[in-house]
Amino acid sequence: MAARIRRPSARFAKGLKMRVLIAEHDHAIYARLLRQAAPEVEVLTSGDSAELARQAADCPVWLGQPDLLATLLRQGHQPQWLQSTWAGITPLLADGLRRDYRLTRAVGIFGQVMAEYVLTYILGHEREVLARLVSQVERKWDNRSGQSLVGRKVLIVGTGDIGQSVAQFLLPFGIELYGIASSAREQAPFVEVGSMADLPRLVGEVDYVVNLLPNTEHTHDIYDAALFKQFKPTGLFINAGRGVAVVDADLVDALKEGHLAGAVIDVCRQEPLPQRHPFWTAWGLLLTGHSSAPTSPALMVQLFVENLKAYQASEALRGEVDFNRGY
Repeated sequence: MAARIRRPSARFAKGLKMRVLIAEHDHAIYARLLRQAAPEVEVLTSGDSAELARQAADCPVWLGQPDLLATLLRQGHQPQWLQSTWAGITPLLADGLRRDYRLTRAVGIFGQVMAEYVLTYILGHEREVLARLVSQVERKWDNRSGQSLVGRKVLIVGTGDIGQSVAQFLLPFGIELYGIASSAREQAPFVEVGSMADLPRLVGEVDYVVNLLPNTEHTHDIYDAALFKQFKPTGLFINAGRGVAVVDADLVDALKEGHLAGAVIDVCRQEPLPQRHPFWTAWGLLLTGHSSAPTSPALMVQLFVENLKAYQASEALRGEVDFNRGY
């Protein structure tokens, strides 16, 4: 279905209260913050799905998490503009869902928290935190020297909004930054930003590979056996993008065969991870349960209010999604 852009109706432009529907597990927090930030807005929300559906029929603007909003779309409700509280919007791209509305995803609010996540595990790897814990359990005095991040090379696969911000946070540590984007480009502060064709070369030249790619038709099964064989044996792979980018069995085998030193996996193809999945017992693999970059309600509401003003003025919205590209 081709996208048809609607503009705010005249009755809202004349100063009447705009109705905003909030569909969120933390709906009470979002409602309180939005009422404080924009008292001129009429906020409707509920933790009851039937009540939420009733409210949706009379709200042109929706704010919330994509899985709950997708349910409302399936029920036939029709927003004019939908603001996702997630960076990813995969549930809203499912076959059969309408696309004749404006969709924006959360941007500009995950950079620092994602950088903190990445830095946590890079430092943990350099300082061999888990190995020292094992030594402690075994009552062994572990006085091996810690390593510095100065001169280490990090490859960020996906140099968009979040990837760019992560790079800026890593820069003061003396890290050499490399990136992968849809096409090669010059982009500060990266030494080099290559295309996907450069990925096999670059993974073999860096100490850390951080995947931040979104879920699109072009980002599935990228990290397979052939690519893992190109990694440094001392390298660490961090996946905080999407689980579909990794061939799970190939990663388990690559760790077992020593093609890379370890992996930190935040996102999986199926969540929660099934009990019999090989990741649970894979050598050198740490699971972090999709906890890398939680949405801050305060920052999200701030972004929404900025976009709401732009929406009412028929201006460009931050994070607007191109349905054809999927992001």
